[in-house]
Amino acid sequence: MRNYILPFRDLVVHPGLTVPVYIDNPLSVACIEAATKSNQKLVITPQHSWAYPATADDVYDVGTIGDIAQVLRLPDGTLHAIIRTTDVVNLSDINVENGLFTAETEPVEIVDDSNFEQTIALRDKVAENMQALSAVRKFKLDKMRAIIQNYPIAAFVDSVIQSADIDTDDAVRVLRAQSWRDKLMLLLEQINLMAETAKIEESINRRIHQQMENGRREAILQEKMRAIQKEMGDDSEEMDTENLRKRIERSAMPQDAKEKAMSEWKRMRSMSPMSNEGGLLKTYLEELLAMPWGKSDKMPIDLKTARTVLDSEHSGMQAVKERILEHIAVMKKTGGNQGSILCFVGSPGVGKTSLCKSIAAALGRKYQRISLGGISDEAHFRGHRKTYIGAQTGRIMDALKRCKANNPVIVLDEIDKMGRDWRGDPESALLEILDPEQNKSFRDHYLEVDFDLSNVLFIATANSLNMSNALKDRMEIIEIPGYSEDEKVQIAREHLISRAAKDTGWNVENIVISDDALRHIIRNYTSEDGVRELQREITALLRRTLLECNCEDVKTEFTTQKIDELLSLRKSVAVSKKIGFGIRA
Repeated sequence: MRNYILPFRDLVVHPGLTVPVYIDNPLSVACIEAATKSNQKLVITPQHSWAYPATADDVYDVGTIGDIAQVLRLPDGTLHAIIRTTDVVNLSDINVENGLFTAETEPVEIVDDSNFEQTIALRDKVAENMQALSAVRKFKLDKMRAIIQNYPIAAFVDSVIQSADIDTDDAVRVLRAQSWRDKLMLLLEQINLMAETAKIEESINRRIHQQMENGRREAILQEKMRAIQKEMGDDSEEMDTENLRKRIERSAMPQDAKEKAMSEWKRMRSMSPMSNEGGLLKTYLEELLAMPWGKSDKMPIDLKTARTVLDSEHSGMQAVKERILEHIAVMKKTGGNQGSILCFVGSPGVGKTSLCKSIAAALGRKYQRISLGGISDEAHFRGHRKTYIGAQTGRIMDALKRCKANNPVIVLDEIDKMGRDWRGDPESALLEILDPEQNKSFRDHYLEVDFDLSNVLFIATANSLNMSNALKDRMEIIEIPGYSEDEKVQIAREHLISRAAKDTGWNVENIVISDDALRHIIRNYTSEDGVRELQREITALLRRTLLECNCEDVKTEFTTQKIDELLSLRKSVAVSKKIGFGIRA
């Protein structure tokens, strides 16, 4: 049978109830009047849309049919009606004509199991859980208790849906259920879900309220403290802010950087000292002031001193040292770092990094080393935007800040080990840093102002030439070959023995070792181009001798036989340890 449909935005009712409705929408009034005139039943159905529905898709395909018991028309055009619902119906062939909805209705049979013990137990469980929910949602259950005692289960289900303000989609699922037991089960699920959600919300709200109260209390105390300090003439916060302004004005930073700093200082001054942004701005200004604006190491370059330093700290490598001295001579003549960036390439242990330290000492400048092994993020060089949490300057700016000078020697160690991934290409930033035409106005993402890197002497080191052509084009490759046997003996005699003696607590005068003995160690116990392994073997000799002499520093001659005895014993101990670990594994 075809019946008129009365859409409601937030009303889902069950059969067996008397429903009073107040209608002020002209189309809804016309629907009531049309149903009354044709003496037909009326279907109450929920709607999807917020406004009055316009198409068939705007209403659900299920509703509750009932008889219009009474209609009261008021002078203002509104209408009061009482509808006695009888059945749940499925709607099909929904039609809209002049804003009035009609549809074919088919009753849905609902199993009447309202008097079963399981259904009554479910009803009591829903009522019990509603009691827990009411403690959080703050609604009264007096009406629900009266409904349980005096009205059928349909009224209880409808009361739960209205009291708990269950979502329309979930209320329609309850309406479609074909037994009262199924309806109560669905209601129980929704009530439990709402109760757990309400507990979580209450916990979050309580925590937020506590934090706000603590923040408010601290802010009030802070303001009182500042007021007391002002009365006593000791406003430290104001003094810190004013001192910061004076430091900015007295700094040697260029005009554009100073304007940027003053702009951020004015923003910081207008903020509460308790605000997070105020603290971030203060940190930014401190970082900006910590940079070595116009600060340089003014020690004059002396070629004789430079040659003496290089010769005293490094044996051999005459061609490499001559090329370094040529570079230093150009720096002395031009007063700057004109020329290519030097890149020392060689096997591990040949003295690349120590050579860079010697160059810094020869020039009388600060020394900083930046290891590039595994770096794959461009932010390591350019820094992070200060809007990010934990933002900081790049490693170049950090090195300059630690040096407190704008002309240090910065070693880019293991430049061939840089990576590249989704976070960025660090090589592109490095190309700008190493280009003297571009690094005059290098901009760190955190500082957001230009800094002149042209006074910095960059030196790179690498184990191989596994680099891009663009990077190799920026640098002058200086290959450091491995040492000959005679050079290794000389290095051991001049540097390694004294260094090993210092590391192990020996008096170097008590160490007697011939050149033949050193050659014996080099030929039989090392296999490298550099001298790092030779250093370890000499140190091992001294350690083992200390152990055998009960830690006494006695004069000892290290012959080839004694060397074999000590180092072979050390090797056998190392092998036995490896075997023992293997058995335990």
